[in-house]
Amino acid sequence: MKSHVKVAVIGGGVVGCSVLYHLAKLGWTDIALIERSELTSGSTWHAAGGFHTLNSDTNIAALQGYTIRLYKELEELSGQSCGLHHVGGVTLAGTEDRMDYLKAERAKHRYMGLDTHLVTPEEIKKLSPITNVDGVIGGLYDPLDGHLDPSGTTQAYAQCARKLGAEIYLRNPVRELNHRPDGSWDVVTKDGTIHAEHVVNAGGLWARELGEMVGIFLPLHPMEHQYLITEDIPEIYELGKEHPHVMDPEGESYLRQEGRGICIGFYEQACDPWAVNGTPLDFGHELLPNKLDRIGDSMEFAFNRFPVLERAGIKNVINGPFTFAPDGNPLVGPVPGVKNYWSACAVMAGFSQGGGVGLTIAEWMIEGEPTQDVFAMDVARYGDYSSRAYARKKVTENYQRRFTISYPNEELPAARPYQTTPAYSVWKERNAVFGQGYGMEVVNYFALDGEPLHETPSFRRSNAFEAIAQECNAVRTAVGITEVHNFGKYKISGPGAADWLDTIMAGRIPKVGRLSLSPMLSPKGRLIGDFTIARLADQEFQLTASFGAQAYHLRWFWDHQPTEGVHIENVSLDRIGFQIAGPNARDLLAKITTEDVSKEAFSFMSVKQMEVGLSDAIVQRVTYTGDLGYEIYVPATDQIALYEAITNAGVEFGLRPFGMRAMMSLRLEKSFGSWLREYKPDYTAEETGLDRFVSYNKPVDFIGKAAVMKEKAEGPKRRLCTFVVDALDADVWADEPIWKDQKVVGFVTSGGYAHYVQKSVALGFVPTEMIEDGAKFEIEILGEMRPAILITEPLLDPTAMRMRG
Repeated sequence: MKSHVKVAVIGGGVVGCSVLYHLAKLGWTDIALIERSELTSGSTWHAAGGFHTLNSDTNIAALQGYTIRLYKELEELSGQSCGLHHVGGVTLAGTEDRMDYLKAERAKHRYMGLDTHLVTPEEIKKLSPITNVDGVIGGLYDPLDGHLDPSGTTQAYAQCARKLGAEIYLRNPVRELNHRPDGSWDVVTKDGTIHAEHVVNAGGLWARELGEMVGIFLPLHPMEHQYLITEDIPEIYELGKEHPHVMDPEGESYLRQEGRGICIGFYEQACDPWAVNGTPLDFGHELLPNKLDRIGDSMEFAFNRFPVLERAGIKNVINGPFTFAPDGNPLVGPVPGVKNYWSACAVMAGFSQGGGVGLTIAEWMIEGEPTQDVFAMDVARYGDYSSRAYARKKVTENYQRRFTISYPNEELPAARPYQTTPAYSVWKERNAVFGQGYGMEVVNYFALDGEPLHETPSFRRSNAFEAIAQECNAVRTAVGITEVHNFGKYKISGPGAADWLDTIMAGRIPKVGRLSLSPMLSPKGRLIGDFTIARLADQEFQLTASFGAQAYHLRWFWDHQPTEGVHIENVSLDRIGFQIAGPNARDLLAKITTEDVSKEAFSFMSVKQMEVGLSDAIVQRVTYTGDLGYEIYVPATDQIALYEAITNAGVEFGLRPFGMRAMMSLRLEKSFGSWLREYKPDYTAEETGLDRFVSYNKPVDFIGKAAVMKEKAEGPKRRLCTFVVDALDADVWADEPIWKDQKVVGFVTSGGYAHYVQKSVALGFVPTEMIEDGAKFEIEILGEMRPAILITEPLLDPTAMRMRG
């Protein structure tokens, strides 16, 4: 065993072996994998081995496609069969909502280049003769679906890695992980200690324990999962070809051929979290006791959907644990706050995603960033709020919803409410309908009198439509109030603060009392943040950005923080307050402060520390609504006092509360982009229009400068545009294809209904040469082609007179 390696990968399942192979493939060969027992001695060996491309996140779907295409390469390089069966698969729809969901997924696939097809019940019967299509409306067929041999595939990854120079140490459990001052690791194992520059936690069922060794909790939990293998079935072995996969969401089941019989698995409601207090260290190649009573209802449904099962004997019952994250996606990437410690965990769909996870880790570690945006599986999408109980409840919910329709406007109930602000109870009294983000309750909208206190999940316009319209109208005609707790907020201070910000931000650093907007870029010029920078004093700044990106942004700050002169403090939960916006906002603020807030004294993009009501507040003269407005930040303990001051004074000005649904409608009227919709690491400043905030000429060699200078010289091939859509009862959400002349030429990033101007709006990318005011396109919404007109000016206040006030 070596005494020193560049990377130590801990865990010998399919994910750990994939990480090892991809690191070697990209050029790092001084690497080793350490496995406590034998390869596949965790969840891998008892996996059903299915693979598919379908995923609600397009980038993860693309990585799943990469994983599936990789298997033939592995077989050629290793000489080891992966046992591939490309049999195709069909997902059934038994309701109109499910069919809408499949239509939306098919639309995404059009611009992703995936060859999926909507199929009729008659076509489903031809694909799968054993399926009873009574009650089936249609389905989605994917020719890439299939299954493989889990053990053979894992061995293929391992053999390819060994051929490239990597080493694998078996029967060697890790006992300690000790961090050295330089950020490297001493990996203490049964057979000795290895000094590693980087450690990758690919521990699977033992990932929690490997996290505890370094003082962190990774938000994941193992769940028991059962599938059955039948005896021989004549309708299967006499078919003349291998039977395709069938996913039956209404029955919570998936089915495929296994030999001359069937393998069928269930994601049942009566599910069981496993190993709540930790995974036993001696657990390995064993299964859990069968719990057939747990899947009784699902089995009854399956007997009706696949009548051959009633006559089939059960040969094997497999009940084994798999690890899940709260949202079902993997936890991948560098763990915030723990230098050179990487996560490759909670990869529940290891044979669909394992190759993509390995590639992502290798690119990130060697090249500094992944090729594409992977936030949907970035370990930093969760923060310290994710406790063990929270993770377990959300994982259980996700397991139960494995085959449930995911609506774009849906808010899931498990582990809620969790984190709240002092204003939470106030909003509840006013009929607030809440969502949540990053563990925090957020008002989506306020239900009208007599309306239910929840939004109907739908792909179409919901029961919240009229309430949101009234909130938008109040902001545009009078004044609205909403919280500002759902911004991430950071206090940056010290003698080196300004110089440091000048290096990590692409935009200009403002003078004292002023604000600036700035993208934060990766070395390759990709967007990793869009910030408002407020300079409160010569050596003190407040940064605001997306609340849900706190761990993601802090990781970047910490990775680039100088050894002295810069202090970084996350004040997201300490500085909260309210935003007021609308034509009466200035008059309202003037009534509750002693400061002069006239246009001349407190102009657009200014910041002041002033008394507001009873509180000392930081007030920023800016608003995301695109109207006249102010963001007012106070200590959390002062929030209710601030609320009372604003609402008491606001009566005469027509003050009305509004939520995030209205906010996201109002921003469409100004063509404002949103983090992880229009602004994310797949895109650049030039493509999105954020180049107007890049300070190209500042002398500082800021991160990403070379890349943006190059793109500025060459020009982008695509740009973000706004479209007015001739929609019916459904607006765009995201990922719909944009068509021109019967060809897919772009895609939607987000959109919805802009209530004040009463138009359906979409934001999306199209080739630069197609951009012309009034240009005609079509956008596919739930399978229907809807006319769309490109506009080059905002629908409201194109000269920004209202906003600048």
